[in-house]
Amino acid sequence: MLGHLRFPVARSRGRKYPELHHPYRNEFQRDRDRIVHARAFRRLEDKTQVFASGISDHFRNRLTHTIEVAQIARTVASVLDLDVDLTETLALAHDFGHPPFAHAGEKELDSQMRRFGESFEHNLHALRLVERFEQRYARFPGLNLTFEVREGIVKHSRDLTPGQSLELDQYLPESRPPLEAQLIDLADEVAYNTADLDDAFEAGLISMPMIAAAVPAYAELFEAVETQYPGAHERVQFLESLRLLIDLLVTGLIEGTATAARVAGAGGVEDVCAHRSRLAGYNERAAATTRELKRFLHANVYDSVALREDRARSRAMIAELFEWFLADPDRMPEPHSSLARREPAHRVVCDYIAAMTDGFFRRCYDRKS
Repeated sequence: MLGHLRFPVARSRGRKYPELHHPYRNEFQRDRDRIVHARAFRRLEDKTQVFASGISDHFRNRLTHTIEVAQIARTVASVLDLDVDLTETLALAHDFGHPPFAHAGEKELDSQMRRFGESFEHNLHALRLVERFEQRYARFPGLNLTFEVREGIVKHSRDLTPGQSLELDQYLPESRPPLEAQLIDLADEVAYNTADLDDAFEAGLISMPMIAAAVPAYAELFEAVETQYPGAHERVQFLESLRLLIDLLVTGLIEGTATAARVAGAGGVEDVCAHRSRLAGYNERAAATTRELKRFLHANVYDSVALREDRARSRAMIAELFEWFLADPDRMPEPHSSLARREPAHRVVCDYIAAMTDGFFRRCYDRKS
């Protein structure tokens, strides 16, 4: 469908540190495998997505969410005839930089860094992880990923501004990323909007009639499921409607991206990257449904009393531990304690906390107390 816009692996800008080619894996496949074997990937298993563990064993965590994003992204890339390996690699790495306790953790670390005239953003932290903190090779620091994967890590969810920073200016801030990278943020949206409905239903925060009242497209799907499976258990009816909703959104992403590329007259990867705006997007129905789902989830799930209280506790704990390490960086293990003597201590403390799992954070917090 869009094979002429597929990023050719043979045209990769390569790796920062040259390596010999592998006999039976291309460069993006090798990057995918490096991501899967990274410690940062394994740590996602104990990082909160939205709902903390304890209420149910079935809530998503960052790792299960990442697998769902990768599955959706692979499907879309395959149908559009884009590079599936590059797309999957970026999907598997897209949440590498998230700190413990979901977006509450990110907001609090950003707040702490603002005190020093800096900031925290999870995609930039992911870049630091893969370029510096993952140590698996004797010949170079980090994972030595291809340029296109590193570019996609920092640009999959937003465009860069030239002159924003020396660190980011190497990633072509004047241009859009390839379509494979543009798909990731939208596949992420499909995954979390539908998964958060599922987890919120499991938690008893929402019902199918509530969703139907707020999301017209879901109301149609709900009615179809009730008609087709009138005797099915409520949970089964909900899962049937959720499956149809995912299909609606994924189909909308495929159709919307194909249409945008055709209207733009994109004849190759260069046209995608030089276009004034991103070409990946939903069709009209899926875009409207996504907006309505987000409004519904914010009103009934993310802003619920239980989650607000949990976020407040998490932020307070992060602020305390940040200050505790900052007061004495030797409380951190090596190499962080030594780094804090050569680099700004607040940056090292931020990096250390951001890499923690929820469980390890709690153990460190309890040790402080």
